[in-house]
Amino acid sequence: MIKRVFTIFILTLFFMFNSPVYSLDTSSKTIEKYTKKISNKFTRTYCNTTKFGISNEGALAFAVGETNKEFRNNKLNNLIDYSQLKNSIVNDIKNNCQVYDFDISNLENLKFN
Repeated sequence: MIKRVFTIFILTLFFMFNSPVYSLDTSSKTIEKYTKKISNKFTRTYCNTTKFGISNEGALAFAVGETNKEFRNNKLNNLIDYSQLKNSIVNDIKNNCQVYDFDISNLENLKFN
């Protein structure tokens, strides 16, 4: 009898304080924030590397490598619009680094798994 009362008590507590579980909601705002974060990281790395005195090709390779290393295992990578990301990076490089001849084709190696 005590065992049955204890079981009913535990089950009642379990059902009373049970909270629902929601699926992961990936809104467009979340994806835009993630894209902007990647763009800012790439731009900062590229600008700092060129200001340090490394050639443009070396700075590009280093920035692509560092950005790939940091963001390669994120679940949002499948939802990224790469054309929007690349345009954002080119615009940020123009605005922050004052590099106006940066070609978007330089970003072909920027892919996340």
